[in-house]
This record gives sequence, structure tokens and C-alpha cells, in this order.
Amino acid sequence: MSSADDQKRAAGEAAAALVETGMVVGLGTGSTAAWFVRALAARGLNVTCVATSQATADLASSFGLAIAELGETRAIDLTVDGADEIGPGLSLIKGGGAALLREKLVWEASGRCVVIADAAKQVKTLGKFPLPIEVVAFGHKTTALRICDVLSEFDIAMMPRLRVTDGGPVRTDGGNLIYDAACGRIEEPAALAAALKSVTGVVDHGLFLDLADLALIGADGGVMTLEP
Repeated sequence: MSSADDQKRAAGEAAAALVETGMVVGLGTGSTAAWFVRALAARGLNVTCVATSQATADLASSFGLAIAELGETRAIDLTVDGADEIGPGLSLIKGGGAALLREKLVWEASGRCVVIADAAKQVKTLGKFPLPIEVVAFGHKTTALRICDVLSEFDIAMMPRLRVTDGGPVRTDGGNLIYDAACGRIEEPAALAAALKSVTGVVDHGLFLDLADLALIGADGGVMTLEP
């Protein structure tokens, strides 16, 4: 494994140690969250899991973890998920795995949220990683123009780009599309988050603000713990 994979695994294992039997646990999406799923399954605890994507649900089920739908359980005790960037105050960019809406729904339903990542994900200012924006498919080109207008208000000149793979647009588990905005630097994350959310056609965006309670960041010397 690469050094980054080692760091992701270490962070995932550290997060799994926070889980207690009987908990309802939110499972994130992506390569780092997958390490947490593996580590959680290895502990053999009696837990119920709420997955943020079908891919994560399938992975967790393959390890014998019990899966329930959001809203079918009592409140989620702990959600563990990765991030594409971790900025000041544990502000995050998420959505590289095209699961940002379901991730945000699970995060907001959780009593505690822990973000796990390798060391490269920690940044001084959010924005180098393109900001994912989930939109409804109907009229998405018009929605993209409205998004562009919002970005220009924050001195971000790049047109958001439709995420495409294998010759076609990426579809989320909910059937929506993803646009990625190359912001460069996001100087006012809260204001940008509110402005994007107000655009008709935008379902949600990858700015996760004031949601993470703890970050576990893998490094070559061990796992660093950060709080907001």
C-alpha cells in the first residue's frame, strides 16, 4: 500500500475504536470510509449501520454488518466519513464520491460526526479541490448558468463542469447530476454555501460546515486528532 493508504487505514482504525456495541453508526462513502467499514466489521460489535451510498451498503453487508435505512432507526449516534479537503475549524469539502446529498442527510441526523483522512487532505483554505454541486437532471444546463452567476459574485470565474465518466454524466444514487466548480480559493465558505443552496435546481453542495466534531488524520508518525 502507498503511504496515503496506510494513513487512511490508520485513521479508519482509530475511528472504529470510538464505536461501542449497541450504537447506530453512519457509514461514509469513499476509499477512506471503506477502511473504517473494514475496521468496524473486524471488531465484531452488535451495531446497526446507516450507509450514505449503495456502494457502502454493499461493502458493509459483505462484511456482515447490519444495514438500516435513514429514519428506520433511532437517532444515529456516530457517523464516520472521509473528506476531500479539511480546512480551518473542520470546514470540509466533500462529494468526490458523488454521494454528498446522502452524506449530508446522514451527518445532520447524527449526534456526533468524525471525519477521517490522510494528511494531504488538510488545507489552510478550502477550494483547491473542485467543489461538487448536486443538481436535478431536468434543466441542469440552465442551473449550471445560475451556479456560474453565484460563483462570479465570489470572484470565482470558472464555469462549473458536468462530471462525466465512461462517456456519460455521473448519476448519484438519487438520480441527480454533479457539477464540479474549480474555485481555487473559497474565502467565504458560509456565504457561498448559502448562495448555492438558494439556487433553484441545486439539491445540495459539498461544503460541510459546522458539522464535524472531530478529525482523525493519518500521518506517517501516527494519527492526529483535531477539533473545531
